[in-house]
Amino acid sequence: MSENTRHKWAAGAATGIGSMPGGDAREAAKTVTGSLEDFPHLPELPARGPGADMIGRTLGLLVELYAHVEPSGWRISDRPGRDTRRSRSWLGEDLDALEEFTQGYTGPLKVSAVGPWTLAAAVELRNGQVALGDPGACRDLTESLAEGLRGHLAEVRRRVPGAEVVLQLDEPSLTAVLQGRVRTASGYRTHRAVDRAVVEGALRDLVGAADGAPVVVHSCAPEVPFALLRRAGVTGVSFDAALLTEREDEALGEAVEGGTALFAGVVPGVDGRLSDPAGSVMGVRTLWRRLGLAPGLLAESVVVTPSCGLAGASPAYAREVLTHCVRAARSLADNPE
Repeated sequence: MSENTRHKWAAGAATGIGSMPGGDAREAAKTVTGSLEDFPHLPELPARGPGADMIGRTLGLLVELYAHVEPSGWRISDRPGRDTRRSRSWLGEDLDALEEFTQGYTGPLKVSAVGPWTLAAAVELRNGQVALGDPGACRDLTESLAEGLRGHLAEVRRRVPGAEVVLQLDEPSLTAVLQGRVRTASGYRTHRAVDRAVVEGALRDLVGAADGAPVVVHSCAPEVPFALLRRAGVTGVSFDAALLTEREDEALGEAVEGGTALFAGVVPGVDGRLSDPAGSVMGVRTLWRRLGLAPGLLAESVVVTPSCGLAGASPAYAREVLTHCVRAARSLADNPE
């Protein structure tokens, strides 16, 4: 397998998205590192409850901003409470398990956190409205997240010294934020669309906070803003390939030619019958031909992933999916045309 000089991972790579089924940190780390030997990730286990979900885990990373659980969801607090402590404790367990199963590992290792815009669309201020409606609160969240991620990435590097850390920002609400489709607390109105330059600027700040780690933005929603993400300086974009339409062709082609990696979600994240590995990436090959891109770029530019997280899958299916992604990526590398 030829080394991809543009990215931290080898050509023909595969990885997971983040979430895994169950609540056993050691079992999840063992599965991920065993199945994804060349590009593992730090698992999330939302089945454990609030604080282990992607929003709660990320809120536990914030610096000088805290949150607690209300019946309506997460809300900003004045001080760290039980929910913050639980979130940090679970992340510590996850890191302990990852460290145990990555002894001597060298290579790319992906960690994830919720991006600033999905966070702002999910977290309530003290008045019960989501932070998205308050530009000052959005800035505070972004700054706190940037500082928290610096510390988190440094901790991962300390625990796994051979890792080349890759940061994934989960932004499933990004398109809704850009299109003014995030509902207010009453549910009767929507928040106005956030200016694209403001959205781009916050994401660029997070890319800068990663201290040289490649940043991949993940969204399993339709209409991923590929061009905006490329301008923000991300290394890669992670998406559900089944949701692509030909409207995205131009932006996709420009992204690849500009060096952006595509983390193509091509394997279903919920239990079902899997096709053969080559069949799973047939759509990627078709896309490549339609875009007129060089076949030699395919394995270098595409990382194969599940379509989204695996929290809703059975443990056996989750293991099968990760192994299937590795085989599908290998088929891309062996036969790009």
